[in-house]
Amino acid sequence: MRADRLLSLMLFLRAKGRTTAQDLARHLEVSERTIYRDLDALSTAGIPVYAQPGTNGGVFLDENYRISLTGLSKTELQSLFLSSDAKPLGDLGLAKAVEDSLLKLFAALPSSQRSEVERMRQRFYIDPTNWFQNIAPSPFLALLQQAVWEDCVVKVMYQVLEGEVAGRLIEAYALVAKAGIWYFIGKNSKGELRNYRVSRLQDIVLTDRCFERAPDFDLAAYWKESRETFERISMENFPPYHTVLRVHPAGFWYFPAWMNGRYEQIGTVDSAGWITLQVTFESFDDARTRVLGLGTHIVVVEPAALQQAVLDTARAIVAFHAQRGS
Repeated sequence: MRADRLLSLMLFLRAKGRTTAQDLARHLEVSERTIYRDLDALSTAGIPVYAQPGTNGGVFLDENYRISLTGLSKTELQSLFLSSDAKPLGDLGLAKAVEDSLLKLFAALPSSQRSEVERMRQRFYIDPTNWFQNIAPSPFLALLQQAVWEDCVVKVMYQVLEGEVAGRLIEAYALVAKAGIWYFIGKNSKGELRNYRVSRLQDIVLTDRCFERAPDFDLAAYWKESRETFERISMENFPPYHTVLRVHPAGFWYFPAWMNGRYEQIGTVDSAGWITLQVTFESFDDARTRVLGLGTHIVVVEPAALQQAVLDTARAIVAFHAQRGS
């Protein structure tokens, strides 16, 4: 609705300061013409919003203007109070502050809205961690948080995936938690932004050097682009491996437990209960390892290369252990 869009426009201007009609149109998913009509409507209503042409122009609210919100909608309440695991915030020492803030907001709500919040909290819960994921916080997280906050250069010893440990000077830009795993975003000596997995840091020293942060750096936009690029390159270098498998009832549990969304039943179940599945693995090696792990509860129908690899590996395992046993 237009009233919601006008409020969103005002809030965006208050949060971002001076911006362009193009950015507003992109954020609100409307045309620039609609943005200018909305600006006229706000101005007519007495809201001190301005649009200046030119190189240093843009759209902005008077810096002394304050937006007063008198109520929250049902969906806004749900987004604020939806129960979730606050582990990443806890890693940064902010979980208690978030809990206290929500408690104060909850106490200020009318009784009808407090009841709605309680109903929702007892019906929905978001747990962002993977099963059996128990990752201890890095001892360097507090130091990284300080470096990011103060725009400091840090000297780190970092272990790359291949195993090499190297020292680097990095401008500390940001920290991102992805599925409970922390990543450190920094600019290297070549001026390139890179992502470093915090758990691979071997040592970190906070230097006395500060840096000038790029004024156009947008963390959310950077991370989205970085994630999409990583996924695309991974798919190109390690394309999914498609298979057809026959699975015994005693081994079928593995697929809904560990391969959810990556398998599909094809055909009918035979008289002995064997099920034919079309399964997509991350790679050939991933397929071979998982098939071998299910032992006699699985048969490879296709491709032939995987059939042969499973046979060869099984024979090699038997020969190795027979030799060790003798």
